[in-house]
Amino acid sequence: MLDGLDDIDWARLGHAYGAADDVPDQLRALGSLDPTVRDEALGELYTTVFHQGGRFEASAYAVPFLLDLLADPAAPDPAAVLGLLSALAVGFDEGVLPDGFPVAAHRRAAEGGRELLAAKPPPWTGADESAKEYVEYAYVESLDRSDQARLWAYVELSVYDAVRAAVPLLRTLLKHPDPGVRTGAAYTLAWFPEEAAGSVSALAAAIDATREPGVEVAPGEVATMLVASGLLGAAPDERWLADPRPVVRWAAAIGRARVLGATADQATVEALLSWAANPPDGAVVPPADGVAPPEGAADPSGDAVMAPGPGGWVPFLDGDLGGYAGLALRQLGARHTDRAFDALLDRLPVVSGERSLTVLGAALRIAFPDGPAPNGTPVAALTPRQRRLAEVLGRSTEPWLIDGQEFGNVSMLVGEYGLPGSRVAMLGYLARLP
Repeated sequence: MLDGLDDIDWARLGHAYGAADDVPDQLRALGSLDPTVRDEALGELYTTVFHQGGRFEASAYAVPFLLDLLADPAAPDPAAVLGLLSALAVGFDEGVLPDGFPVAAHRRAAEGGRELLAAKPPPWTGADESAKEYVEYAYVESLDRSDQARLWAYVELSVYDAVRAAVPLLRTLLKHPDPGVRTGAAYTLAWFPEEAAGSVSALAAAIDATREPGVEVAPGEVATMLVASGLLGAAPDERWLADPRPVVRWAAAIGRARVLGATADQATVEALLSWAANPPDGAVVPPADGVAPPEGAADPSGDAVMAPGPGGWVPFLDGDLGGYAGLALRQLGARHTDRAFDALLDRLPVVSGERSLTVLGAALRIAFPDGPAPNGTPVAALTPRQRRLAEVLGRSTEPWLIDGQEFGNVSMLVGEYGLPGSRVAMLGYLARLP
């Protein structure tokens, strides 16, 4: 296991904090039998090779060794390793949902990036902390914006393709004895549309296996497989819409909307609208490794973890099933736009934090189909939808908050559309109505 780890000149590779010569020890520590050692190493890797959603030159080199750990039956905590691999493949999934990973666009964006990366000087190494990020980042900043975009697109695509090599392994993991691994494998397979044919059949077989007599599988696992199938182009059978388990019905609607789009049947439409407006209570905030936490646990940052939603853990959009339904509404086409907007505004007053960003972003896209309003647009000049959204934001406290504090990301998002960036300012703005 981890053969060849020391053959790589890690000091010449960069991660978020400079030279990647600390990565080999972090990878080795993932194989430790001491869970504290493993957790610390995992946290470090989420900081170095996957930093706030970013991937780096060293990230692609780390992936094969993570795959070694994942493939080794004796390696501890494969679900945690799989969580890191899925994050490395696509970053934060809200950036690619509800449509899935646009790999063709990413391949086009990465053209020319290989040569730009090859011209990069080696990253900082040594004891002078003041120079830690200078060499590598100075090179990137010396490029024009289009070349920077090509460089980073190539880096991210290299990591994506490194994880893509594990698709055959991921298909076998759909039969793993650990339900967390099975769920993580299905979730990760969803991001590789170029491998859809084999993955859809593997997911179909795994879904069929859950129906065998005597087999007990958490509904969240079935739901994850159904959504993954939809993201790969295979619409779940309409009979899943009548399943007695709510999260399975949700997943069927999500998967069907992804494939059928504006031709989706009314049952799919109604399910999505219901989940977007008023999802059942319960959601999960996952730990940094992307693995479902036990009920009542706390994540590594110390934040409290809520109880799993109805039917267990579904990893898409960090378990925000209502938010995912809200994103999927736009796949239904213009015929359902009015009802979709109503559903989003029904939920907006009761969400906060990241969930607020998801619902608000979807509502803003509907309210401003032609782009942001020009700065200084008088409230009387807003369209009826825009005014309704402003009024909901004016009378609602929760959407502006995260953990009880003002959420700057929401303020920035609202401001980007030409609306006031705080509730107080919004109320003042609305008071100017004749």
